[in-house]
Amino acid sequence: MALGDAPAARGPDEEAEDDALARGAALEAFGESADTRALLGRLREVHGDRAARELAEERFRVIMDKYQEQPHLLDPHLEWMMNLLLDMVRDKTSPTALMHLAFKFLYIITKVRGYKIFLRLFPHEVADVEPVLDMFAGQDPKDHETWETRYMLLLWLSVTCLIPFDLSRLDGNLLTQPGQARMSIMDRILQIAQSYLVVSDKARDAAAVLVSRFITRPDVKQQKMAGFLDWSLCTLACSSFQTLEGVIAIDGTLQALAQIFKHGKREDCLPYAATVLQCLDGCRLPESNQTLLRKLGVKLVQRLGLTFLKPKVAAWRYQRGCRSLAANLQPFTQQRPEPQTLLVPSDCHEDDVPEGVESVIEQLLVGLKDKDTVVRWSAAKGIGRMAGRLPKELADDVVGSVLDCFSFQETDKAWHGGCLALAELGRRGLLLPSRLAEAVPVVLKALTYEEKRGACSVGANVRDAACYVCWSFARAYEPQELTPFVTAISSALVIAAVFDRNVNCRRAASAAFQENVGRQGTFPHGIDILTAADYFAVGNRANCFLVISVFIAGFPEYTRPMIDHLVTMKVSHWDGVIRELAAKALSNLAPRAPEYSATQVFPRLLSMTRSPDLHTRHGAVLACAEVAYALHRLAARENRPVTDYLDDKAVQGLKQIHQQLWERQLYRGLGGELMRQAVCILIENLSLSKMPFKGDTIIDGWQWLINDTLRSLHLISSHARQQLKDAAVSALAALCSEYYVKETGEADPAVQEGLIGQYLAELQSPEEMTRCGFSSALGALPGFLLKGRFQQVLAGLRAVTLTSPEDVSFAESRRDALKAIARICQTVGVKAGAPDEAVCRENVSQVYGALLGCMGDYTTDSRGDVGAWVREAAMTGLMDLTLLLGRSQPELVEAHICEQVMCRVAQQASEKIDRFRAHAAGVFLTLLHCDPPTPHVPHRGELEKIFPRSDVASVNWNAPSQAFPRVTQLLGLPAYRYHVLLGLVVSVGGLTESTVRHSTQSLFAYMKGIQRDPQALESFGKTLLQVFEDNLLNDRVSVPLLRTLDQMLANGCFEVFAVEEDHPFCVKLLALCKEEIKRSKDVQKLQSSIAVFCGMVQFCGAVRRQVLLQLCLLLCHPFPLIRKTTASRAYEMVLTYSDVVGADALDEVLAVLSDTAWDAKLPAVREQRNRLCDLLGVPRPQLVAKPTHS
Repeated sequence: MALGDAPAARGPDEEAEDDALARGAALEAFGESADTRALLGRLREVHGDRAARELAEERFRVIMDKYQEQPHLLDPHLEWMMNLLLDMVRDKTSPTALMHLAFKFLYIITKVRGYKIFLRLFPHEVADVEPVLDMFAGQDPKDHETWETRYMLLLWLSVTCLIPFDLSRLDGNLLTQPGQARMSIMDRILQIAQSYLVVSDKARDAAAVLVSRFITRPDVKQQKMAGFLDWSLCTLACSSFQTLEGVIAIDGTLQALAQIFKHGKREDCLPYAATVLQCLDGCRLPESNQTLLRKLGVKLVQRLGLTFLKPKVAAWRYQRGCRSLAANLQPFTQQRPEPQTLLVPSDCHEDDVPEGVESVIEQLLVGLKDKDTVVRWSAAKGIGRMAGRLPKELADDVVGSVLDCFSFQETDKAWHGGCLALAELGRRGLLLPSRLAEAVPVVLKALTYEEKRGACSVGANVRDAACYVCWSFARAYEPQELTPFVTAISSALVIAAVFDRNVNCRRAASAAFQENVGRQGTFPHGIDILTAADYFAVGNRANCFLVISVFIAGFPEYTRPMIDHLVTMKVSHWDGVIRELAAKALSNLAPRAPEYSATQVFPRLLSMTRSPDLHTRHGAVLACAEVAYALHRLAARENRPVTDYLDDKAVQGLKQIHQQLWERQLYRGLGGELMRQAVCILIENLSLSKMPFKGDTIIDGWQWLINDTLRSLHLISSHARQQLKDAAVSALAALCSEYYVKETGEADPAVQEGLIGQYLAELQSPEEMTRCGFSSALGALPGFLLKGRFQQVLAGLRAVTLTSPEDVSFAESRRDALKAIARICQTVGVKAGAPDEAVCRENVSQVYGALLGCMGDYTTDSRGDVGAWVREAAMTGLMDLTLLLGRSQPELVEAHICEQVMCRVAQQASEKIDRFRAHAAGVFLTLLHCDPPTPHVPHRGELEKIFPRSDVASVNWNAPSQAFPRVTQLLGLPAYRYHVLLGLVVSVGGLTESTVRHSTQSLFAYMKGIQRDPQALESFGKTLLQVFEDNLLNDRVSVPLLRTLDQMLANGCFEVFAVEEDHPFCVKLLALCKEEIKRSKDVQKLQSSIAVFCGMVQFCGAVRRQVLLQLCLLLCHPFPLIRKTTASRAYEMVLTYSDVVGADALDEVLAVLSDTAWDAKLPAVREQRNRLCDLLGVPRPQLVAKPTHS
């Protein structure tokens, strides 16, 4: 299916698959046994029908895929499934298509269960060898449709060739006819294996399995092993990994060689190992860009190395004794069982190490640094296996070489490979306790390894592998061996589990910590920490930084390491989100170690604010702000000033941050927006911390930064603009509240005059973002600065909300001005007779006027309906103001104002954008059900029945299916009818399928209910026409309104009016439609009007003749598309309304409409149109000569 295609209806198979995924590994048995048996039994019937065959195959895939996570549940059923399928294969009468289908089903089972388990079940009698070989005769290795057949045949052959008889006994007499020799069984199998080792499909993998089992047979190895290895080495030497054919040939050959040296006896393979290694060196596989070839090369190298060394268990390896979890978790006061030392017998003399081993170890160490993980992982396992067969001194050298990977001159690939190798060595007991003093420090470094690369970093895989090392150490060593390192390892794992950026690393660290708690039993407070930081809890990064970290820091062993890690690594992190979280985490951890934070951490942070690195500087300023505020909150609890924690040097350092940045011009350029945001947060927090800066010149510097930031918002990148504006506005509010207020609680007149005057002047800026910034700033001013200036500020903000031709697109500035008006009203409150200080009777109408005036803002630009932001802010402002007045002076809410508010909000609740409809509904219900009740709500009783209080929480107003059935009930209330209908026609005539469907259904349900109430229908019709008349030539309403009228006429909503000739509704509707399309070139509008005209034919009298004349005019419209649409619609109309044309003229009218080429030249079309006019009984339209201008 193409990416853009919509999925078809979901079948039971897909639902079953989803159900299996949802359950996870929770299945208990193979529950589809009967279905599978029936499905396999039908294969003989469906193999010839392609559709049925594909359906059966897909059904079987779905059944099998359910057991991908628990394939062992299939084991009791594998034998009968295989027998059913192989019976079809062995049946001589089975068509070829059925045989291929059976093998395809066998492959599906193999894919789920794995070929190694499946191999045992294949029939492997002597009698099976010849038939399986004969089946290969009909196979085409280039047929990509049937590769499953060849794959399964090769696996089957790899089992049958293990029969415990010499294969030469099966050959009989090879000379069937004089002079003609038949190939032996041995040669045939070898030829098949070699031919399939170089194919491009999965049969190549099965051919490698076949070779490994066939060549290592006692009778075959004597005759064929040397020859096959020669062939393999020649293939490797002749193939190039630069070509596709070469890559395929090398891949198959390497697989075969690796399998041979894995399954073959050492004494058989040893004579050839050095030659193969030499040839492999000549292939230069590490230079290939093919990951698979490099992995197979490493795999073969380690197999060759293991061939060189005798298979024995190293006597010197470390063995852990007791592994009882219960014993490990005993309290430390109880006696632990003594560790047991496992003595492994070995020879007294260490054998000499063969020459090739050094080369193998060297290649594996190079493989640890490969660019691909699978190669590094294979190399790590190889080093572990090799070290287990080496003498102690040489194995220790290998460990030393692995530890050399952990150099900062090495890449992240080497660190990752080194971690994997250490884990393997530790897991196998080959990393002796004497080496832990060197290994543990590098693992701890790897737990925090991160290297910046461009706009991101690398190192997550290194940290994940380091967690694996810690996990393996927990299982490998006795607790007393790791005791010296417990503090460092536990702190490092806790830090990784809580503060790592990558969720996989956090979960890996949590798992490693859990393993250490269980296996070692020495980690401080292990169970308590695991309960808080389990696998699921560490999945949320913010929760880790801000919640879990605080809990863990409550244990003194972890507090300082966590704080130090945040300061050293995370405050200067490349990711801005991590820097912000680190700063907040330091704020949360400061109460756990206040003296340490003030005396040790703070000086380090202050020095970092002078760093030339942008990220370090930004994070340090944020951290200074957060820690200072945290120390203030801590001091405030004890009624002490923050200076009791911070000395004079720290306070002076905080004061100098802005000046230093300004002098170094670090507020400019690309990093300027980051530093501005950080310093704004610093200003806010220092102001809230009541730093002793009142009257200091630094306040003027801070004020300059806030003003300059708000003035320069249009120069800031769009993604950071809102965040920076919010930071500056918050900083301004805190700064004013702390440093601009006198002891009497009043404002300094000079500061008040200068600040408000400057901000009001900036509201007239030609830059929209500047208006946004200073509008929000005015809204954030504290009450003492607004005192005596309320009217002046209100007038300035109201001017921003007005739309003029110059700033019609400034929707964001209008939105922010509305928010500011609502906010300052909340700030100053309500007070009678004080228009310059608070909301009162003298100015409340101005506030309502500004808010209600913006409810009709439907500005659109390239971003869509940007006016919706303004309407949303206006609705919120109306709600806040009305609730404020209702609580203090409800008499200020006049009846006509309240009616306007409720009606305008109801209109928004019936419009087409889900999010804004839901917001409007929330506002409407809040005003309806608030306490004390909002005065003068029209039809309150009926509204409370339509919208009971229980609906506030239970109804999802975002869902059209739930919203529209309730909103359309407002059409029955006269006060709301006009506005609800205005919103509803936009939804019914919209484009979104779900909105159109549910709004249409709700409207038609309402119309059906009033069909027998002529008065209600008459009233509805008048309101509908009024909406049309008020929005003539307003395409936002008129086009959807025409679509709505089309649907209403087609569904017989106005059949009552059709009974009366020339009903006023019909006459006025026709006049409005004609006026709407007059001189219009809008194709959508014209097409919608055609549909309306065709629907209006149902009305009797002169209206019908006028409608037919209008349609005839449109049949000669200049646009061919309109002419064709009119003819098509008229054809349907004539068939639908049989009384429009007399029975004698019906056939001719239909013939003219259907046979005429309406997109032809106008003179020819006009002739047919005039003929149609005569048949319909309407006058022919006359051409009007254009007036000539002399």
